[in-house]
Amino acid sequence: VQLVESGGGSVQAGGSLRLSCAASGIIFSIYDLGWYRQAPGKQRELVAGITSGGSTNYADSVKGRFTISRDNAKSTVYLQMNSLKPEDTAVYYCNAFRRVNYWGEGTLVTVSS
Repeated sequence: VQLVESGGGSVQAGGSLRLSCAASGIIFSIYDLGWYRQAPGKQRELVAGITSGGSTNYADSVKGRFTISRDNAKSTVYLQMNSLKPEDTAVYYCNAFRRVNYWGEGTLVTVSS
């Protein structure tokens, strides 16, 4: 099983980024998916999740700014991040869950003020 994130980078406050996570080795469509992040010195936290049925949930800190989506045909989950803030700076990890958790290696997002 592999989850490979891409799309991270450096952006100024107010900017946008779109993260992608391509999965292989799993029946993608039956997995619940999520994006987590971990800032320096902090615990990993859930940013957004999407179930196999398409229901979504978001951390309060990103509601209205971030959008999670999935393309089962491409085995890919996305995180569209708008109106980025310096406090969004973190390593972002892709997660796939169905009885077992699978994680990507992470992609760094840096937001400067």
